[in-house]
Amino acid sequence: MQDNHKYYIVEDSALPEVLIRTVKAKELLSQGRAKTVNEAATLAGISRSAFYKYKDLISPFNDMSLGHIITFSMLLRDEPGVLSGILGHFAASGANILTIYQTIPSGGQAPVTISAETMGMTTKMDSFIERAMQLEGVISFGPLAGQ
Repeated sequence: MQDNHKYYIVEDSALPEVLIRTVKAKELLSQGRAKTVNEAATLAGISRSAFYKYKDLISPFNDMSLGHIITFSMLLRDEPGVLSGILGHFAASGANILTIYQTIPSGGQAPVTISAETMGMTTKMDSFIERAMQLEGVISFGPLAGQ
C-alpha cells in the first residue's frame, strides 16, 4: 500500500484554532494536567469529537522532529570559526550530522545545509533553533525538510 500523505511545516498562526487546541489537549494529557480526554478537551476549549478527529493528524514540530532526519538550511557569515560554532551546537545537542553542504561564499555570506539524525537530541527543537540563531555569524537558520 502506497503512502500518499504529504507533510508540511506551517507556522502556528496559519493553523485553524481547532488544531492548536488539539495540540494543547494532547499536552495536557501527556503532562498529567488532565486525566481524561474529556477533561483535556474541555480545558483546551474543543469538543471530544474534534480531539479524536485531529489528534493523530497534528503534532508539534518538536515532537515530530525527534528521531528523524532533519535538514537545516542556514546562511552564515563567511568568517573563520562560524561553521565550527554551528557544528559544535549540533554536537552539544546530541544530533548526529549526516551531511554538510556549503556552496562557495558570495558577498560575505555562505549558504549551508546540514542533515542530521535527531534521535539522540537532548534539546527541544524550538530551543535548538533559537540557540542556533544566537550563535555568532548566523544570519538565518531553520528546518528545511524532514523524514
